[in-house]
Amino acid sequence: MDWLSAVQNLRDDGRPGVLATVVSVRGHAPREAGAKMVIAADGLWDSIGGGNLEAEVIDRARRMIDEASGAPETLTFALNEHAANQHGRQCCGGEVQVLLEPLRNDPVVAIFGVGHVGFELARILSRLRLRLYLIDSRTGQLDLLRLADVTAGSATVTVHHTPAPETVLQALPAGSHVYIMTHDHAEDFLLCDAALRRGGLDVGLIGSTAKWARFRQRLRVEGHEDVDSIRCPIGLPGIGGKAPAAIAVAVAAELLGTMGGAVSGTSGPESSERRVTAPPNAG
Repeated sequence: MDWLSAVQNLRDDGRPGVLATVVSVRGHAPREAGAKMVIAADGLWDSIGGGNLEAEVIDRARRMIDEASGAPETLTFALNEHAANQHGRQCCGGEVQVLLEPLRNDPVVAIFGVGHVGFELARILSRLRLRLYLIDSRTGQLDLLRLADVTAGSATVTVHHTPAPETVLQALPAGSHVYIMTHDHAEDFLLCDAALRRGGLDVGLIGSTAKWARFRQRLRVEGHEDVDSIRCPIGLPGIGGKAPAAIAVAVAAELLGTMGGAVSGTSGPESSERRVTAPPNAG
């Protein structure tokens, strides 16, 4: 696999990594300027020349992954017999600069139930650079014509029509933001139960305090002790109105406050990377 495919695969899987690029070369060096490699916690793709140079880059890149560093770094290597390093000597005779760029994982948001509120929330979030999953047990809600305004945004959109939405929930990356807002309270409850059993998700449930009181009691009966990890009602306090768009604005504002600087709009060449994935029966 080449470095470009590796970057895409890491993004698709929601895994962190670092892109290493030889940005300048003076004298002799194992690789030319522009050579790239990708480093993950458990994998390597392509090469910037091997030896001490590459080993030092791999070590630093993996420390950056462990530290969740978001800032790029530049390393300079003297490749001569007088430069002793942790992994030995490299006597090419030149000097190399390597740029290390952390590969940011786009946040994942999954909306279970693309009714009036779910659709408006999807429209707002689709303008941001994130991975947006839309899941519904009703085929018509995922009609690609209906979703045209959503799929025209910056987000990478994946739609799932399934009578068993809990299977999609189980496959989401850890740390995903999940919104449960289906047309059926029984389906909502099933998803809450599945989310608590799975763990590792940020979960919000649409509904009133009365609905949550009933759900909370039933979830405790099912043996869940961490029921309060689910937020209900959802939405930023102080944003009034019961119209679907108003509710969606409140929920999106709350989510952005939670994610902080982890999400942004898309500009530049990355905007061409947006993809829409839909099963054949999604419309």
